[in-house]
Amino acid sequence: MGADEARQQQKAMLDQLDDYLLPRLVQLEAPILAVVGGSTGAGKSTLVNTVIGKVVSEPGVLRPTTRSPVLIHHPADADWFVGDRVLPGMARTIADEPGGMEDAGQLRLVAADTVPRGLAILDAPDIDSVVEANRDLATQLLAAADLWLFVTTAARYSDAVPWEFLQSASDRSTAVAVVLDRAPGETIDDITGHLAQMLLERGLGDSPLFSIQETVVDGNGMLPDAAVASIKDWLVDLAADAEARAAVVRRTLQGAVTAMVKKAPPFASAVKAQADTALELRSSVEATYDQGVKDVAKACQDGTLLRGEVLARWQEFVGSGELLKGLQSGSGRLRDRLKSSLGNKPAETRDVSDAIQSGVESLLREQAAEAAERAEKIWQGTAPGRQLLAASETPLGAMSADFPAAASRAVREWQESVLELVRSEGADKKSTARILEYGVNGLGLSLMVVVFASGAGIPKGAEASVGAGSAVVGQRLLDAVFGDKAVQGMVGKARDDLDGKVHALMDAEFARYLAVLDQHPVDADTARNLTEAARAVEDCT
Repeated sequence: MGADEARQQQKAMLDQLDDYLLPRLVQLEAPILAVVGGSTGAGKSTLVNTVIGKVVSEPGVLRPTTRSPVLIHHPADADWFVGDRVLPGMARTIADEPGGMEDAGQLRLVAADTVPRGLAILDAPDIDSVVEANRDLATQLLAAADLWLFVTTAARYSDAVPWEFLQSASDRSTAVAVVLDRAPGETIDDITGHLAQMLLERGLGDSPLFSIQETVVDGNGMLPDAAVASIKDWLVDLAADAEARAAVVRRTLQGAVTAMVKKAPPFASAVKAQADTALELRSSVEATYDQGVKDVAKACQDGTLLRGEVLARWQEFVGSGELLKGLQSGSGRLRDRLKSSLGNKPAETRDVSDAIQSGVESLLREQAAEAAERAEKIWQGTAPGRQLLAASETPLGAMSADFPAAASRAVREWQESVLELVRSEGADKKSTARILEYGVNGLGLSLMVVVFASGAGIPKGAEASVGAGSAVVGQRLLDAVFGDKAVQGMVGKARDDLDGKVHALMDAEFARYLAVLDQHPVDADTARNLTEAARAVEDCT
């Protein structure tokens, strides 16, 4: 079952629940609602007017004629219909004269004492109207009926569309009476016999079958009383017989419940399939952005950032020349040189900080762009995904317009948090003295560099060796000020803080895809709940 078909079935099931099943289950004693339906030009309104004895539903030669359904009831039964007991989604208007055909979807109520108490007649739009809204309304009204009074003609009784409706009535055991209109006198018996055989073959053999011989209408557009006498007498007798009315209601109600229960499993399967699809679409995008987070984390720890501009500015800051050699020999001269330079190079400090910020921002933008492209490609590979992408108001295949600014802000906040971490770790007097010697900014930059090399392992290549060696400078310096154990904790905290900010940035990008999915919510429990409800109803019936 496709999504469009499932949505149509959902609407039909909800409409019948609201329009018929629930109201009828609550008030079994309410008047029978007989809906007069049929093809365009079958003479439904003419039949209704003649049975009622006055023009209440205006017929005409233009098609479609009936746009606004007309419900005719006995004046004493008005309270059953002026409220929203049945067809609660339709507005009501009370009218004594025909008309109002432009008020599509509005239910016109007409009180007539020629309608017996306990019965109401509803003239519905054409089931094969050229106007889709009319066809949909006719289907909805027939689903709300206790009894179908189905009108066809000698020329069109074998058409496919009427039989689709009649087969539907048979499938759900709806009480049906069929009227063959405009039957030629010389062939009326043959046509009626053929129609009766067709009804029998489709499980409607017990449905009353009436025929109206082709005749001329009077000045008011009504048939001779004799032409509809059998139909009128049958309706009057039905309304007068409480047991017969109850039997019609029970049959149609039981059939509607049974049909609803039968529809539940395939509909539940469709709902589950949609929920599974939504989960797959979500999971695919989530995995894509999770991979982006992992790629950023890897690049922020394997020495990738200790290249290019960041490496050049860091080397200018700490000095390169005999850097590695001095570290290997443990030269005190190098330590003195670092102590003096780190605390007295504010310009170089800003250069390193800016280079780090630029490097991390570029990495974030690159990964956000790649994640967006990968996610869009995955969705484009599925029909539901393509539909969601087409429905999105903003393109999702590129990073959001706000991402660069958000990334810049996140990196600055991380750098500030690293400096604050250095200050907080140096709260005791001994560390404070050492921090003053080397400078908070210099130590903070050293910590950032160490974070960027914390997962590098053994470096390979000349540039990597220089970068790793530069990171070792920062490591030695931090160890001298805070101690090895404290430095490990600081590196972990700084790395976790950066990871958290990257997660938040990518989650915000991921949320764009979620927002599109959330516009079409699917409750994963709906399928199970629907199946359980159907079983409970089936057990009760």
